[in-house]
Amino acid sequence: MGTQEHRSESKKQLTVAVVSVSSTRTIDTDESGAWIEKQAKKEGHDVVDRLVVMDSEGEVRKAIRDIIRDHNADGIIVTGGTGITAGDLTLEAVRPMFRKELTAFGPIFAQLSFDEIDSAAILSRATAGIVSDSVVFVIPGSLAACKLACKNLIFPELGHVSKHARG
Repeated sequence: MGTQEHRSESKKQLTVAVVSVSSTRTIDTDESGAWIEKQAKKEGHDVVDRLVVMDSEGEVRKAIRDIIRDHNADGIIVTGGTGITAGDLTLEAVRPMFRKELTAFGPIFAQLSFDEIDSAAILSRATAGIVSDSVVFVIPGSLAACKLACKNLIFPELGHVSKHARG
């Protein structure tokens, strides 16, 4: 079966959760998380949870585990904490949880970022993978990066990837 057939046979309405990782934002000031939630709904998905957690490996892991336990979300979009400062721990928190990593996601996102922001793209780290049966995307916290990832990669492929993740 080809890619187009897989896409056409994938669920169109999925359950999505948004986790913003930040030491400064709140649910009311989280512009990127709010945009992702709005866009997910616009795409026809059901947003089952949206939260802001501190830049802490334990908090990030707990949020993902809780979403999977409570909602069995098809997709979890984690935004923020992907830079290179000492406090940017999102990848270190999430990557060990993956049973499978979508190794092409990071390089493709980096190329799209390079096309937008030139060499500064080397500062952002993004990844995606499967935790339990949920697809988890880890993207930078800037609104521009969230829009770039969601419009070009996440929402176009979410149903297709989820279909494979859930077997």
